[in-house]
Amino acid sequence: MITLFVIVVVGYAAGKMNYMGGEFDRKLSSLVINWTCPALILSSAMTGELPDRRYILPLLGISAFTYVVLTVAAWALSRVLTRKIDERGVVAFALVFGNVGFMGYPVVASIFGNQAVFYAAVLNVVNTFAVFTIGTVMITGGEGPNRQRFNKKVLYSTPMLSAYLSMLIVALGIDNIPGYVSQPLTMIGNITVPAALLIIGSSMSQLPLRALLGTPVVYATTFLRLALLPLGVHFLCRALGFDSFVTNINTVVIAMPVATYGTILCLKYGRDTTLIAELTFITTLLSMLTIPLLVLLM
Repeated sequence: MITLFVIVVVGYAAGKMNYMGGEFDRKLSSLVINWTCPALILSSAMTGELPDRRYILPLLGISAFTYVVLTVAAWALSRVLTRKIDERGVVAFALVFGNVGFMGYPVVASIFGNQAVFYAAVLNVVNTFAVFTIGTVMITGGEGPNRQRFNKKVLYSTPMLSAYLSMLIVALGIDNIPGYVSQPLTMIGNITVPAALLIIGSSMSQLPLRALLGTPVVYATTFLRLALLPLGVHFLCRALGFDSFVTNINTVVIAMPVATYGTILCLKYGRDTTLIAELTFITTLLSMLTIPLLVLLM
């Protein structure tokens, strides 16, 4: 996690030195969303090792349940946390979506072992669907004069098509995908993590230093994002009888800092990145403390 945070710092420096920023960030964001992210999603289902099939459906089920709960909670909490209509969508996005694809995989591997990365990838299928549907609606503005209606074309975007295909691969148990297909996808997908983190750092470089210190809204959202919501979902899932192994992986995944896609989507749809950048910075910094503490409590 410290390593990933260092990449954000490099992006910040690159932005300050004018190597990044403006049109470059917007084009790189489009490349990440439309090309490298779909490759990452597909490659996550081409590990060559099939997980225990008993966990596949429970993981999909608990993930779908989790995002329904988080979406409802975020809709209500965002209205309590801020009175500014333009901020509510960003706050709601921050409460619902953690950095699963970028930080979730290495953290899950360090806690549960390398094989658990596949289970995190199964959870990430629902996360990806939610980001580019519910998350897009949140970022583009759920209320006010700048509101944009949900575009059905999102369901057929390259990230969603790759999510559908990865689900098919898992469901059919296809484990003999040739290396000349999986390896290039893996290499292209590997661009996603550093590129997205560099974009976040570059976006932060456009903010005054005072803004990176956060606001009451930022810290209240951070507390909910990193602590209260993951614990609440964890105990709710245990009370409803979900498998403990599945519940633990799901809890760690949703305890990640704010998803980097928030910044990327703001850039893509021309929204102000100030609040999402502050939330991403603060949650990423504090998650280095909260995630280990959360694991100790489980």
